[in-house]
Amino acid sequence: MTYKLKMFGGISGITGVLMLVISFCINPGPPPGASYEQLISFGQQYYAAILWGAWLQTIGPFLIIVFTFSLVFLSGAAQSLTGWMVFFGAGILMTVSLVEITLYFAVLFKDPPVNSLIGMNLIYAVQHLYFIIGAPAVFIPLGIVMRNSNILPKPFGWLAIAMGILFGILGIVFLLRLILPVWVTAIAGIQAFWWLASSIIVIIRAK
Repeated sequence: MTYKLKMFGGISGITGVLMLVISFCINPGPPPGASYEQLISFGQQYYAAILWGAWLQTIGPFLIIVFTFSLVFLSGAAQSLTGWMVFFGAGILMTVSLVEITLYFAVLFKDPPVNSLIGMNLIYAVQHLYFIIGAPAVFIPLGIVMRNSNILPKPFGWLAIAMGILFGILGIVFLLRLILPVWVTAIAGIQAFWWLASSIIVIIRAK
Protein backbone atom coordinates (compact mmCIF):
# COMPACT_ATOMS: atom_id res chain seq x y z
CA MET A 1 0.00 0.00 0.00
CA THR A 2 2.85 2.39 0.86
CA TYR A 3 4.55 1.65 -2.46
CA LYS A 4 1.38 2.38 -4.41
CA LEU A 5 0.75 5.59 -2.46
CA LYS A 6 4.30 6.80 -3.09
CA MET A 7 4.08 6.04 -6.81
CA PHE A 8 0.62 7.58 -7.16
CA GLY A 9 1.58 10.67 -5.19
CA GLY A 10 4.90 11.11 -7.00
CA ILE A 11 3.38 10.72 -10.46
CA SER A 12 0.60 13.15 -9.50
CA GLY A 13 3.17 15.72 -8.37
CA ILE A 14 5.27 15.44 -11.53
CA THR A 15 2.21 15.60 -13.79
CA GLY A 16 0.84 18.61 -11.92
CA VAL A 17 4.10 20.54 -12.24
CA LEU A 18 4.40 19.77 -15.95
CA MET A 19 0.82 20.94 -16.54
CA LEU A 20 1.55 24.23 -14.76
CA VAL A 21 4.72 24.78 -16.79
CA ILE A 22 2.85 24.15 -20.03
CA SER A 23 0.03 26.50 -18.98
CA PHE A 24 2.43 29.39 -18.38
CA CYS A 25 4.21 28.69 -21.67
CA ILE A 26 1.07 28.82 -23.81
CA ASN A 27 -0.54 31.73 -21.92
CA PRO A 28 2.03 34.51 -21.34
CA GLY A 29 -0.55 36.90 -19.89
CA PRO A 30 -1.16 40.53 -20.92
CA PRO A 31 1.34 43.23 -19.90
CA PRO A 32 0.72 44.67 -16.41
CA GLY A 33 -1.59 47.68 -16.50
CA ALA A 34 -2.71 46.93 -20.07
CA SER A 35 -5.35 49.22 -21.56
CA TYR A 36 -8.82 48.07 -22.57
CA GLU A 37 -7.78 47.91 -26.24
CA GLN A 38 -4.69 45.87 -25.39
CA LEU A 39 -6.76 43.42 -23.32
CA ILE A 40 -9.28 42.95 -26.12
CA SER A 41 -6.49 42.36 -28.62
CA PHE A 42 -4.74 39.93 -26.27
CA GLY A 43 -7.96 38.03 -25.62
CA GLN A 44 -8.62 37.63 -29.34
CA GLN A 45 -5.07 36.55 -30.11
CA TYR A 46 -4.72 34.08 -27.24
CA TYR A 47 -8.36 33.03 -26.80
CA ALA A 48 -7.78 29.27 -27.02
CA ALA A 49 -4.45 29.49 -25.15
CA ILE A 50 -6.10 31.33 -22.24
CA LEU A 51 -8.84 28.70 -21.91
CA TRP A 52 -6.49 25.73 -22.21
CA GLY A 53 -4.11 27.45 -19.82
CA ALA A 54 -6.97 27.89 -17.38
CA TRP A 55 -7.78 24.17 -17.63
CA LEU A 56 -4.15 23.22 -17.05
CA GLN A 57 -3.90 25.62 -14.09
CA THR A 58 -6.98 23.97 -12.61
CA ILE A 59 -5.94 20.33 -12.91
CA GLY A 60 -2.22 20.93 -12.29
CA PRO A 61 -2.60 22.37 -8.77
CA PHE A 62 -5.19 19.70 -7.96
CA LEU A 63 -2.65 16.97 -8.74
CA ILE A 64 0.00 18.79 -6.69
CA ILE A 65 -2.43 18.90 -3.77
CA VAL A 66 -2.95 15.14 -4.17
CA PHE A 67 0.82 14.73 -3.87
CA THR A 68 0.84 17.03 -0.82
CA PHE A 69 -1.81 14.92 0.89
CA SER A 70 0.14 11.76 0.11
CA LEU A 71 3.23 13.25 1.80
CA VAL A 72 1.22 13.94 4.95
CA PHE A 73 -0.26 10.43 5.04
CA LEU A 74 3.09 8.77 4.31
CA SER A 75 4.68 10.75 7.13
CA GLY A 76 2.03 9.53 9.57
CA ALA A 77 0.98 13.12 10.38
CA ALA A 78 -2.57 12.91 9.05
CA GLN A 79 -4.01 12.98 12.58
CA SER A 80 -1.69 15.67 13.93
CA LEU A 81 -2.35 19.41 14.15
CA THR A 82 0.46 20.13 11.69
CA GLY A 83 -0.98 17.66 9.22
CA TRP A 84 -4.41 19.23 9.48
CA MET A 85 -2.83 22.65 8.95
CA VAL A 86 -1.35 21.33 5.71
CA PHE A 87 -4.82 20.17 4.62
CA PHE A 88 -6.34 23.52 5.56
CA GLY A 89 -3.56 25.44 3.80
CA ALA A 90 -3.98 23.29 0.69
CA GLY A 91 -7.68 24.17 0.66
CA ILE A 92 -6.84 27.88 0.87
CA LEU A 93 -4.26 27.61 -1.91
CA MET A 94 -6.64 25.70 -4.18
CA THR A 95 -9.40 28.22 -3.53
CA VAL A 96 -7.12 31.14 -4.43
CA SER A 97 -6.07 29.31 -7.58
CA LEU A 98 -9.65 28.55 -8.63
CA VAL A 99 -10.76 32.15 -8.09
CA GLU A 100 -7.94 33.42 -10.31
CA ILE A 101 -8.71 30.81 -12.97
CA THR A 102 -12.40 31.76 -12.95
CA LEU A 103 -11.37 35.34 -13.67
CA TYR A 104 -9.41 34.12 -16.72
CA PHE A 105 -12.75 33.13 -18.19
CA ALA A 106 -14.37 36.35 -17.03
CA VAL A 107 -11.93 38.64 -18.85
CA LEU A 108 -12.86 37.05 -22.18
CA PHE A 109 -16.46 38.28 -22.02
CA LYS A 110 -16.85 41.40 -24.15
CA ASP A 111 -20.12 42.53 -22.60
CA PRO A 112 -20.15 44.81 -20.66
CA PRO A 113 -17.24 46.61 -22.37
CA VAL A 114 -15.31 47.24 -19.13
CA ASN A 115 -15.54 43.58 -18.09
CA SER A 116 -11.97 42.83 -19.20
CA LEU A 117 -10.54 45.70 -17.14
CA ILE A 118 -12.53 44.70 -14.06
CA GLY A 119 -11.52 41.06 -14.48
CA MET A 120 -7.83 41.94 -14.76
CA ASN A 121 -7.99 44.15 -11.68
CA LEU A 122 -9.54 41.27 -9.75
CA ILE A 123 -6.78 38.93 -10.97
CA TYR A 124 -4.15 41.37 -9.69
CA ALA A 125 -5.97 41.49 -6.36
CA VAL A 126 -6.22 37.70 -6.04
CA GLN A 127 -2.50 37.30 -6.79
CA HIS A 128 -1.79 39.07 -3.51
CA LEU A 129 -3.55 36.26 -1.64
CA TYR A 130 -1.06 33.69 -2.93
CA PHE A 131 1.78 35.47 -1.14
CA ILE A 132 -0.18 36.68 1.88
CA ILE A 133 -1.71 33.34 2.89
CA GLY A 134 -1.95 30.74 0.10
CA ALA A 135 1.68 29.59 -0.19
CA PRO A 136 2.74 30.19 3.44
CA ALA A 137 -0.26 28.23 4.75
CA VAL A 138 0.90 25.16 2.81
CA PHE A 139 4.68 25.28 2.80
CA ILE A 140 5.35 26.17 6.44
CA PRO A 141 3.35 23.31 8.04
CA LEU A 142 4.36 20.93 5.25
CA GLY A 143 8.00 21.75 5.92
CA ILE A 144 7.49 20.98 9.60
CA VAL A 145 5.88 17.65 8.72
CA MET A 146 8.78 16.77 6.40
CA ARG A 147 11.35 17.66 9.07
CA ASN A 148 9.74 15.16 11.42
CA SER A 149 9.61 12.31 8.91
CA ASN A 150 11.90 10.37 6.59
CA ILE A 151 9.81 10.69 3.46
CA LEU A 152 12.13 13.37 2.04
CA PRO A 153 15.68 14.44 2.95
CA LYS A 154 15.66 16.86 5.90
CA PRO A 155 16.82 19.87 3.81
CA PHE A 156 13.54 19.68 1.88
CA GLY A 157 11.65 20.42 5.07
CA TRP A 158 13.78 23.48 5.76
CA LEU A 159 13.46 24.63 2.14
CA ALA A 160 9.68 24.39 2.35
CA ILE A 161 9.61 26.45 5.53
CA ALA A 162 11.98 29.02 3.99
CA MET A 163 9.79 29.33 0.89
CA GLY A 164 6.68 29.80 2.99
CA ILE A 165 8.37 32.54 5.01
CA LEU A 166 9.75 34.19 1.84
CA PHE A 167 6.33 34.27 0.19
CA GLY A 168 4.79 35.66 3.37
CA ILE A 169 7.40 38.43 3.55
CA LEU A 170 6.82 39.36 -0.08
CA GLY A 171 3.09 39.53 0.65
CA ILE A 172 3.77 42.08 3.39
CA VAL A 173 6.42 44.11 1.55
CA PHE A 174 4.26 44.57 -1.54
CA LEU A 175 0.94 44.87 0.25
CA LEU A 176 0.57 48.51 -0.83
CA ARG A 177 1.30 47.75 -4.50
CA LEU A 178 -2.00 46.97 -6.23
CA ILE A 179 -0.19 45.24 -9.10
CA LEU A 180 2.65 42.98 -8.02
CA PRO A 181 5.92 43.44 -9.93
CA VAL A 182 6.58 40.81 -12.56
CA TRP A 183 9.69 39.57 -10.75
CA VAL A 184 7.64 38.97 -7.59
CA THR A 185 5.06 36.81 -9.35
CA ALA A 186 7.91 35.04 -11.16
CA ILE A 187 9.45 34.07 -7.80
CA ALA A 188 6.37 31.97 -7.14
CA GLY A 189 7.72 29.65 -9.84
CA ILE A 190 10.47 28.37 -7.53
CA GLN A 191 7.89 26.19 -5.84
CA ALA A 192 7.70 24.10 -9.01
CA PHE A 193 11.30 22.92 -8.50
CA TRP A 194 10.48 21.85 -4.95
CA TRP A 195 7.39 19.90 -5.99
CA LEU A 196 9.19 18.28 -8.93
CA ALA A 197 12.28 17.27 -6.97
CA SER A 198 10.17 15.98 -4.08
CA SER A 199 7.99 13.91 -6.41
CA ILE A 200 11.01 12.34 -8.09
CA ILE A 201 12.62 11.49 -4.75
CA VAL A 202 9.42 9.87 -3.46
CA ILE A 203 9.22 7.69 -6.58
CA ILE A 204 12.89 6.72 -6.36
CA ARG A 205 12.57 5.82 -2.68
CA ALA A 206 9.44 3.81 -3.40
CA LYS A 207 11.56 1.48 -5.50
